[in-house]
Amino acid sequence: MSMTKLWRALLLFLFLSIVTGWSLYQYLFADLPAPAEISSRLVMPSVRIVDREERPLYDILDSEYGRQTSLPLDQIPLTLQQATIATEDQNFYHNPGVDVTGILRALWINLRGGEVLAGGSTITQQVARNLLLDADERSQRTARRKLRESWLAWRVARKLSKDDILALYLNQMYYGAMAYGVEAAAQTYFGKPAADLTLAESALIAGLTQSPASYNPFTNPAAAKARQLIVLDLMRQAGHITADEYDLAVRQPLRYASTPYPIRAPHFVMMVQAELDALFSQDEIYQLGGLTVRTTLDLNWQDQAERIIDEQLQRLNTPADGSPSHNAHNAALVALNPHNSQILALVGNADYFDAASGGAINMALVPRQPGSALKPIIYAAALSPGQPQPWTAASMLPDVRTVFMTHEDEPYVPVNFSRDEHGPVLLRRALASSLNIPAVLVLDDIGVPTAMDLAADLGIGTLGEPDEYDLSFALGGGPVRLLDLTAVYAAFANGGSRITPELILDVRDAAGNVVYTAYPKYGTMAEPVEAKPDASTSSATEATACPQPIRVLDERVAWLISDILSDNEARRLSFGPNSVLQLDRPAAVKTGTTNDFHDNWTVGYTPDLVVGVWVGNADSEPMENVTGVSGAGPIWHYFMRAALAGQPETDFVQPPGLIQVEVCALSGLLPGEDCPYRRREWFLAGTQPVATDTFYQRITLDARTGRLANDTTPPEQRIEQLALDLPPALHPWARSQGLLLLADLLPVGDLASTSSASTGSASGLRLISPDPNTIYRISPALPLDAQKLRFEAVTGANFSQITLWLDGEPLATLTEPPFETWWSLIPGQHTAWAEGSDSNDTSVTSDTITFEVWDAPND
Repeated sequence: MSMTKLWRALLLFLFLSIVTGWSLYQYLFADLPAPAEISSRLVMPSVRIVDREERPLYDILDSEYGRQTSLPLDQIPLTLQQATIATEDQNFYHNPGVDVTGILRALWINLRGGEVLAGGSTITQQVARNLLLDADERSQRTARRKLRESWLAWRVARKLSKDDILALYLNQMYYGAMAYGVEAAAQTYFGKPAADLTLAESALIAGLTQSPASYNPFTNPAAAKARQLIVLDLMRQAGHITADEYDLAVRQPLRYASTPYPIRAPHFVMMVQAELDALFSQDEIYQLGGLTVRTTLDLNWQDQAERIIDEQLQRLNTPADGSPSHNAHNAALVALNPHNSQILALVGNADYFDAASGGAINMALVPRQPGSALKPIIYAAALSPGQPQPWTAASMLPDVRTVFMTHEDEPYVPVNFSRDEHGPVLLRRALASSLNIPAVLVLDDIGVPTAMDLAADLGIGTLGEPDEYDLSFALGGGPVRLLDLTAVYAAFANGGSRITPELILDVRDAAGNVVYTAYPKYGTMAEPVEAKPDASTSSATEATACPQPIRVLDERVAWLISDILSDNEARRLSFGPNSVLQLDRPAAVKTGTTNDFHDNWTVGYTPDLVVGVWVGNADSEPMENVTGVSGAGPIWHYFMRAALAGQPETDFVQPPGLIQVEVCALSGLLPGEDCPYRRREWFLAGTQPVATDTFYQRITLDARTGRLANDTTPPEQRIEQLALDLPPALHPWARSQGLLLLADLLPVGDLASTSSASTGSASGLRLISPDPNTIYRISPALPLDAQKLRFEAVTGANFSQITLWLDGEPLATLTEPPFETWWSLIPGQHTAWAEGSDSNDTSVTSDTITFEVWDAPND
């Protein structure tokens, strides 16, 4: 062969080699990404929700990948690092990033036309494959993919240190059950941080990456255990552990997490997630590299609340005395700081994972009937100085049977929970002891719209329109949420400022920069929540100005409500001296119980902590004889004690503009010389009483007649006594209590004193029974002559006689109190009234009422 031909052949070979090499390069490597792109291809960190001390509550999983939290290598246990190296790449710190033997084996199999099934990838190759190749190519088992992976691995090894590569592997590899990285795997499988893993647990996690589905301990614990033993043996062979350590790890029981994705305070976490959705879009979260959300929750308090609720429900459903279950399966608790609006604990239900009892339902957010827990709002509206005639804590309220007419012209007769009546009571006692009749009297005076306006101003938005309610609103006739009601009581605690409960303190991106800081919403603290000192706030996005407190209630009224609700003596009438409502420090508290025991509540507060509790059933099934004191009360009591343990006692700070005046304890007026029972009461300046009590009247009786003495009564038969000059509405109650009434002692025709005039005309005549516009039914189960209706009239004067009229005919003529008689029921529509003559011989007629009697139904 001539030299010319040789050169031509060499040139041709060189050309063909270049073309072939170029073609092979284009085929194998041209479209591969650069190792520098690893940082943009990482599995994005999860959104981590933590409590105020940065203790984890939950990781919100990425919809495409799953849970992921990156850790520095020095925070990953050495045993887990060693287990990974022993299992995946024993020469990791010595090889160039590729396994040459594995590559040659793959080429040989490919040349024989087979599928590349053998493993042999180094840790670096696995990092390159998982982070730099797309999902389709990663699933291929070809020599081309193996070569491309190896080329990338070699380049990655030139770019990154071995420790960086190992950290990437441990933080980015998939460990099954939606967990990416060892921290997520540790939390998922063992419910603990990676730093707390034992050798046995580290070995199990290290063995998962080869086949996460096959070795998932939740679904295949036997295979997972077998794989763990292999990993432990490889560690022993590599000299990472001793034989004794191996034996101990083999024998150690593996206790897996109760759920694949541990979650603390689940109902609270779901509320936080909803708020995050409003604050950040998914694109923003991706660009920020994941988020850490520091919430307002105190996990210690949360754990206490959950424990106390669980214990109370057990007591209610399995009473120690062997009595039947009270059928109470759900409970909720909200704890708030009244000054900065922060939620410190929130239990939405007893067991989030108990589907049978509706445990996933957040009962802190479900509107339910609040019972008497609404009463403080009504009384606060009545005490407001904006009222034409403000009520006071010493206003007298007749706690006796009273018929109210609804806007549909139907009678409404409220009764107290105990079914007792207490006669004249002052507003302080009426509210503190949660008496129903006085509450309805107050609401009837101020009007339903006024009370509902204040409720809305305080933050309750679930009540609807005033025309939907009658006076039963005073007893909790409208649905409210526990979270909102607790916030209302926070306004009483902070001096009258509305709050909006706060869930989040701050949000940080993956680099630790604060990207959101919450201000208190309508609280009384004007400073933003302080960020952690090690976090940069340069990129924080926050409101341009802190919102100022919105005062919706006079601070003096707020203090009065707190003073009344914390008065243990004032609530003694209904709750006794040593109820669960009493703490070892000043605490204002109110209970609520609905009809048929569907719901019961206890909401109370100190100057710095407000706690609301609800107990009931999520499906609205009634409980068995459970009240706010016996159901929700113990939860409130024990949580308050636990939360406030070790904290100094504080008093409710009294604002200026209040004065204390001595009043007569029965009437609430200035005590006259004959008033035997007195108390000091607080008033908004300008609302204190100026009139003197007239309820107590000193009289002289004739011992022979029991009537008032006159000129004919000898001195030795004269007896001085105190008699009560009460409004006519209180006369039947006073007589039932055996009290001495001035009206029963006056000579015929004499008027009672000014106490009677307090209800209207001094000689006013009222028919108080039967109730107007009422239907009475004849029962077929009772003899007809045993079914009678009471007719009774009251008056402010001692009439010479009173005649009770029915359907135009006189029913009875009576000459002394009580002016009552009984009438046997007769079916039909009836009209009734009373007539009498006062001291001036003037005929007086009461208002006319109508009522119906329905016959017994035919069988």
